[in-house]
Amino acid sequence: MNTLSVRDLCCLFCCPPLPSRIAAKLAFLPPEPTYSLLLNSNPSSATNGINDQTNQSSAKNEQSEANSPLRYTIFFSEKAEWQHTTNEISKLEPYFVTTSRHNRIACIYVKCVTNPKYYILFSHGNAVDLGQMASFFVVLGSRLQCNIFSYDYSGYGASHGKANEKNMYADIEATYHSIKQRYHIPESKIILYGQSIGTVPTIDLASRFNDCCVACVLHSPLTSGMRVAFPETKRTWCCDAFPSIDKIHRIRSIVLIIHGTEDDVIDVSHGFALYNRIHMQHQTEPLWVDGAGHNDIEAHGQYVERLLRLIDVDIPQICLKKQEQQQEQQQHQQQHQEQQQQQQQQQQTTASAPPTLASTLIIPASTTNGTN
Repeated sequence: MNTLSVRDLCCLFCCPPLPSRIAAKLAFLPPEPTYSLLLNSNPSSATNGINDQTNQSSAKNEQSEANSPLRYTIFFSEKAEWQHTTNEISKLEPYFVTTSRHNRIACIYVKCVTNPKYYILFSHGNAVDLGQMASFFVVLGSRLQCNIFSYDYSGYGASHGKANEKNMYADIEATYHSIKQRYHIPESKIILYGQSIGTVPTIDLASRFNDCCVACVLHSPLTSGMRVAFPETKRTWCCDAFPSIDKIHRIRSIVLIIHGTEDDVIDVSHGFALYNRIHMQHQTEPLWVDGAGHNDIEAHGQYVERLLRLIDVDIPQICLKKQEQQQEQQQHQQQHQEQQQQQQQQQQTTASAPPTLASTLIIPASTTNGTN
């Protein structure tokens, strides 16, 4: 965690003194970049995390990448703590995407297995970047038999721009579209995963795009920025930051919440509150890790066990139910169409039948036999 100087504290609470701005400033603490990306075809164009928007080579790379995907190689500093061999670096495929807010952000595709069950879009927590997360991604993907995509928020790692809420939403959306367009991966194979502050863009994306994923995992989630900074907050104010509590009910995939009961950064009550706001048919059994804090859930055995159950049991069951519902809907539609066709045929038959003349009863006039 980055330390705050007296000057930082003054800027935090006085410029301006709004609760929402304070919460947002506390949320974004980008670390010193722990990696650099080198363009394979041009050894002199290294991107080391310095946010130089006027760099001409970056502009050329951005234009070239729009036409054809560029290939990069990742280099780690000692702070990244890469825990694997250099051969395993070949599993990492870094690339850049440009967001709707015109920030060029760094993404990474971690090819853990050749035939993945699913593809996880992982939004990492605060105070880390892709360099520090890469080793974890290799291990997690291998254990889950899934490949992993991730990205650095604007202002983190090798990503350009400034870290703020709107940029964060644009960052995940651009990365998500790159998964579909660059790698042609369907929504039915994508799992959204957010950790800590990463649950904010994860919930936002899943709530705005129906059926954008098969499942959503929220690891130590927060309800809103003000509720974290000011725990007594009971409602969402117009100036609140990261109002996930007001978005989660719009998610249309199953949602798994994982939270430690001893979390002293984001209290477990945030996990409870979010779980209660999930639409009932999209709830799945949450994991409340007894005794776990904010940064050690992964060390508990039930963490991977629960994720495996989500992948191997929960998702297949949900998919099967959806198929059955779709089949029922198709049957109802087919029956409705058949009924409409029968009614149309009856109407046509009635209209084409020759008119029938009504029988007329002729009553003869009564005759009076007069006698003279």
